[in-house]
Amino acid sequence: MNKKLLQSYQKTKKIIIITLPLIVGVILLISLLNPLLESGWIIKLFQHNILVDSFLGAMIGSLAAGNPITSYILAGEFMKIGISLAVITTFILTWVTVGIVQLPAESMILGKKFAVLRNVLSFASAILIGLIMQLILS
Repeated sequence: MNKKLLQSYQKTKKIIIITLPLIVGVILLISLLNPLLESGWIIKLFQHNILVDSFLGAMIGSLAAGNPITSYILAGEFMKIGISLAVITTFILTWVTVGIVQLPAESMILGKKFAVLRNVLSFASAILIGLIMQLILS
């Protein structure tokens, strides 16, 4: 076996062993937060102020982290109960792209500065995109 390939294998194995407990912890924490979104209390948070509501939607999405497939189902349910498109858009975008819960693991793997900058830019972009969607489609 090639010496460089063996070294790469050893490094990869070490990183997986180190990060596995963090990944399991993140998955468990996410599974605890997701039922809060489905309980119905989320509707009471929105006061029909597009800026405040978009920010709140982005905050909730950032904390709850999920996958894109499930987000489409949630978006449909949110639309049925009358939540604005800006809120739905910011929620879904941050739910998929911003991960406050995953930040410790991401910082360890990718570096703290990069992880924080990526999350901040994703958060701000999600709000901007949500507002633009609301303006274009309303």
